[in-house]
Amino acid sequence: MTHAENELGQPIGLPLPGWVPPPAPPRTTMEGRLCRLEPLVVERHGDALYEAIVAAKGAAHWTYLPYGPFASATAFREWLAQAAGTADPLFFSIVGQASGQALGLAAYQRITPESGAIEVGHLSFGRPLERTPAATEAMYVMMKRAFELGYRRYEWKCDALNAASRRAAERLGFRHEGIFRQHKVNKGRNRDTAWYSVIDGEWPLLRDAFERWLSPDNFDEHGRQRASLRGLGR
Repeated sequence: MTHAENELGQPIGLPLPGWVPPPAPPRTTMEGRLCRLEPLVVERHGDALYEAIVAAKGAAHWTYLPYGPFASATAFREWLAQAAGTADPLFFSIVGQASGQALGLAAYQRITPESGAIEVGHLSFGRPLERTPAATEAMYVMMKRAFELGYRRYEWKCDALNAASRRAAERLGFRHEGIFRQHKVNKGRNRDTAWYSVIDGEWPLLRDAFERWLSPDNFDEHGRQRASLRGLGR
């Protein structure tokens, strides 16, 4: 059942008995087995993030982001300081549990408690984090917190031409909802935006798939996955 009818015979959205808007996500650490997401603090994370992201990656990393590339460590730290001071986006540094080093950035954004919607964005993964189980775990941990807080909808949006981001969204279980044409102007260029989401009714199966994929039993002695995330029944 996808809708109800009102007393006038018109189709209307299903009622949400007991619906209470969730709180804004707290600025507190989220723990995983392989990584943790700490609230961004420039003094604690800035140097490591510069080395992992800016120094190690070229200009291509910044093509689809609304900022960057950065000409110097000072310029990057100034941008980090601005990012760390906002509540929406709410920035976190992805820190390796084993190394204690900051390896990447992620944020909650467009936080809309009254609708129960929240988006993940501003993803910048350093070289040591890219294509690792820790990167997947970071996305799982953020999604888990959002749904446990009571959000109904978890969004991923990206430039429609950003093939890598679109592949990542689909691998992580987001459903494609369409293309918003001429949605933004980014760095003086048109941006069509691809929209993806996970909703609360899909979360239990997706959560189970993440947990099975992230289990140490899913990796051989060389760290290779035995089963893919896509193939775990979600």
